[in-house]
Amino acid sequence: MEELERFRDQIRLNTLKELHHLGFGHYGGSLSIVEVLAVLYGKVMKVDPNKPDWKERDYFILSKGHGGPALYSTLALKGYFPEEELYTLNKNGTRLPSHPDRNLTRGVDMTTGSLGQGISVAVGVALSHKLSGRENYTYSVVGDGELNEGQCWEAFQFASHHKLNRLFVFIDDNKKQLDGPTTDIIDPLDFEEKFRAFGFFTMKVDGGSLQSIQAAIELGKSQKDKPVAIVLDTVKGQGVLYLEQKADNHHVRPNTEDEKAILAMISELEDKVEKAVAK
Repeated sequence: MEELERFRDQIRLNTLKELHHLGFGHYGGSLSIVEVLAVLYGKVMKVDPNKPDWKERDYFILSKGHGGPALYSTLALKGYFPEEELYTLNKNGTRLPSHPDRNLTRGVDMTTGSLGQGISVAVGVALSHKLSGRENYTYSVVGDGELNEGQCWEAFQFASHHKLNRLFVFIDDNKKQLDGPTTDIIDPLDFEEKFRAFGFFTMKVDGGSLQSIQAAIELGKSQKDKPVAIVLDTVKGQGVLYLEQKADNHHVRPNTEDEKAILAMISELEDKVEKAVAK
C-alpha cells in the first residue's frame, strides 16, 4: 500500500507540474481521477509498457477525455514514454494533446474528448473480447456531467443485455461540470439506483481511498453475468485543498493567488515523494 500511495502522489504531482508548465488546463477533473488511475495502473490492470499493443492486455478508456493530463502522468510513470515529455502537453507538435489520441500517445487505447462516445467504444471493446473468447478486462472512467448524454445510457443498456461482466465503469462523481454543480445543470439523481436499474452490479465508494477502490474492483470481478459500475465519491480538484474550494475549478487559467497555491502544493508533494522514495 505504501508503494501505491507513492504512485498516487507521483501522479498528482506530475499532473500539477505539467498543467502549471502549460499555464492553464483541466485541473479539477484531472485531479479527481488520480486515485482510480493509481489503483488501476499500479495494482489491477494487466499491461506491459514495452508492448502497448499486447493483445492480452487490459484496456483502459478515459471517456471523460479532459482528464487526459492525469492519464498522461500515469502512463509516463509506468514507462510508456519519458516523463520529460509531459511538459509538451498541448504544445505544437506534441504527442500529448489536450485530450487523449490513440494515434499519437503510446499507451492510449482510445481517442476521446467528445463526451459520451468513449464509453460507447469501451462497451464495443468489451463485447469484442467476449465474442473472441478472450479474458481481457475493459475499464472506463466517465464523468458525472458526461452522463447527461443519452448515448451513455444506450451503451449501458447494451452492456447489461450482453452480460459484459468484464466491463468496469467508474463514474467520477465529483459533483461539478463545466457550467456548475451537476444538480443545477441536470440533476443526476442517484447514480447507484440508476445503474442497478440498468442491470449493473453497482457500488459506491470513497473515490479518494485507494483501499476502497481496490476492494470494490476485487468484489466486482466476482460477478459472472453483469457489467460493473463503481460510483466514485470524489471532489473536483481532489487532493489540492485550494483547488477543491475554488468555485470555477473545471478549467483553470491561474491568477497570481492560484499560482502561489499550486506551486506550494507541488513543493509539498515533491517533499513527500522524496521522503517516501528515501525510506
